[in-house]
Amino acid sequence: MAGGTINQTVRPLLTPLYDGSEAVSYTGTAGTSAALPGNCTAVMVWATTDTYIKVGASVTATSNDLMLPAYTPIIIPCEPADVVSFLRIATSGTGYVNPFQ
Repeated sequence: MAGGTINQTVRPLLTPLYDGSEAVSYTGTAGTSAALPGNCTAVMVWATTDTYIKVGASVTATSNDLMLPAYTPIIIPCEPADVVSFLRIATSGTGYVNPFQ
């Protein structure tokens, strides 16, 4: 654009919601987070061991759900008040839930 100016504001695609982060213990029994904040549109999830995860309203992870390798963060779209559920594949661990908007 010759002689013109461009006014651009760079915004992050997602903004972390720091007050909704949570650590969830899981074993051979699924561990489930508290409900995600009302302004949450996506959630970053990772875990300390290989795990199955499921995100949704009142869900419980099973061995039919998404397999997540240990220490592999993933961002998943969600709805406000959804929960994140973790179930160990072989070893118990801790799952981490970080909501974004």
